[in-house]
Amino acid sequence: MTQYYQKIFTSIDLSSQSSSILFTPRVLSSACSVSKRVFRFSLVAVALANASMVYAADSEQEHEHEHEESVEKIVVQATRSGRIANEQPIRVELINREEITEKATMRPGNISMLVAETGGVRVQTTSPALGSANIRLQGMYGRYTQLLADGLPLYGNQAASIGLLQIPPTDLGRVEIIKGSASSLYGGSALGGVINLVSRQPGDEFTGEALINLTTRDGQDFTTYVESPLSDSLKGSITAGAHHQRSVDIDNDNWIDLAGYERYTFRPRLFWQGDNGESLYFTAGHMTENRNGGNINGGVVPPVTSSANSQAKEFLQAQDSTRSDAGFVFSMPVGDVMTLSSRASAMIQEHEHQFGNALEDGALNDDKHESYLAETSLAGYTDKIDWVVGIAYQSDIYKSDTYPQFDYTYEVPGLFAQLDHELTETVTTSYSVRVDDHNRYGMQVSPRLSVLYKPGDLTVRGSYGRGFYAPTPFVEEIEAAGLSRLAAINGLDEERAETASLDFTYTVGSIETSLTFFGSDVENATALEAFSSLAEANTDTENLNRVRLVNRDGETEIRGSEVLVRYYFDDIKLTANYLYVDAQENSVTDNTPQAMALTPKHSAGFVAMWEQHGNFRAGFEAYYTGTQQVNDNPYIDKTSPYWHLGLMGEITVGRISYFVNLENLLDFKQSDEHPILLPNRAPSGQWTTDIWSRNDGFIANAGVRIKFGE
Repeated sequence: MTQYYQKIFTSIDLSSQSSSILFTPRVLSSACSVSKRVFRFSLVAVALANASMVYAADSEQEHEHEHEESVEKIVVQATRSGRIANEQPIRVELINREEITEKATMRPGNISMLVAETGGVRVQTTSPALGSANIRLQGMYGRYTQLLADGLPLYGNQAASIGLLQIPPTDLGRVEIIKGSASSLYGGSALGGVINLVSRQPGDEFTGEALINLTTRDGQDFTTYVESPLSDSLKGSITAGAHHQRSVDIDNDNWIDLAGYERYTFRPRLFWQGDNGESLYFTAGHMTENRNGGNINGGVVPPVTSSANSQAKEFLQAQDSTRSDAGFVFSMPVGDVMTLSSRASAMIQEHEHQFGNALEDGALNDDKHESYLAETSLAGYTDKIDWVVGIAYQSDIYKSDTYPQFDYTYEVPGLFAQLDHELTETVTTSYSVRVDDHNRYGMQVSPRLSVLYKPGDLTVRGSYGRGFYAPTPFVEEIEAAGLSRLAAINGLDEERAETASLDFTYTVGSIETSLTFFGSDVENATALEAFSSLAEANTDTENLNRVRLVNRDGETEIRGSEVLVRYYFDDIKLTANYLYVDAQENSVTDNTPQAMALTPKHSAGFVAMWEQHGNFRAGFEAYYTGTQQVNDNPYIDKTSPYWHLGLMGEITVGRISYFVNLENLLDFKQSDEHPILLPNRAPSGQWTTDIWSRNDGFIANAGVRIKFGE
């Protein structure tokens, strides 16, 4: 254990003014004596309150980069245990501030590129018309991924796909990713894993930055971030952004390939540290966006039927969104070795949807999503054991003005517990379990077991978890097409999954390597089944004009592996990764096994970055995506493999940085392979094929980042 605490002390720069761990005199006195437990208590107490308060590598001060090796260890928030990342039995992948800054110059308007270029993570477009997308972790559907902000579900316990495109990376300090079931930590919304967006920690002086970005597709972004101490114990930050994209028809088929939008975001944050170890984090946010897709320049879609009265019509698709949210995390010491923590959040999001001509019945739909969380936990620590017990309440509410038959209210009180046990100096285990009492699907038990074995430079992690997901109408096809053709939902069972992984990490000199094997079995996965509402209904695909949600028979089986290699040479960093995924599910029509759609079996990436901090950075990236199975596509059954290549450069002169980024150098577009528009409207109501690649072609962006303040 002595070695363990020595590692913690050496990982934190206590003398740095920008260090974000705050110690009271009482805690420092105890830490300087023989009480290791009190020091660990103080460290984890702050971690449970807000991990951004214990991330000492976030600051952009030059002296911190000089000491990067001594300040590189990070206390992870997403696992609740408060351990530093490389001591976690649960594998947590981190995207640090440096990488966030790089990606912000490529796509400053949202986080899609930031997470998409992480191994085992795929950003899948769910609505070709509006460009919305969700995040798939290790082949599992995006609806199983819980998106958090500082441990709070500020984008909803079951975030809509469009939300991913409405989150700018400007104020992020790091991103934490847990792959595999995390229902034991966060409930049913985390069946496939968790992505936690951790905010930047304000320093001791007033600083800020502003970024302006322009693209060759007539897109503009302006973001700004300001932080400042407000008193000796209170600090604050504000981030705001304005984003615009003109609707673009790239292949000249009178259908918008790059959805147009206008979006504004605003988010203040407050960080308070008490004299006796208390801490409070509070945030509130507001976002408004108007997004448009569908036909353009007088374009029309084919007639719905072959009757003489049926005519080709213009099909417009739009979504106006407004989201407001607020949340807090509070922590205080209880005695010498315990911490009491509370967190809560609320989110209200309103949409105005349009699917087709506004005069048609059912084309317009106004709806509202509400999400609430309240949670209290108590954590304790000894030399060998860390434990957390808590109680939580989650609520998700959906209301539709046009389709009230799909309204739902999920209320889920729950109990959770976690125990980390250091069995020996090289073996640590983590046990967690959550019991939820779902108002519709009854009692659900979600356990997880993780083991860490670290004999030296080799680190081995094994993990097994189970969880559940409460179905909603919003599978990927419905998010793209709306509710107008969906039959009333009856008799759906909850979706369940078992996930397991085995991970090997080995570091030697300047080389880091990682090999992961993973697997998932999903029961009762929901899917759309097409049917006909016509009196003369038959199996002819011409008559299929409605869809219903059903549970797939059998199990959806996902097996795969990841390989990651990093090499550091002076100012150059090389990263290569490979992902293999074999995903099989049963067809809803004849129950025969088939490959999961839009899931490439082989994908790989390579990134080379040359950087001298404060002077310049230059990078090259290459990503390969193998063939994919596609469903309900009249043009192809399997896609072509493709490469995505990019170049970026940035030069810094004083407080000003100039950057340029070139994306999709090969100008690959899905519309070059086959038309995006379907010859006939799909039973779900969708007019386009699924998006299995990019469809915006070559695009370049350039801009300037200006830093100001002390």
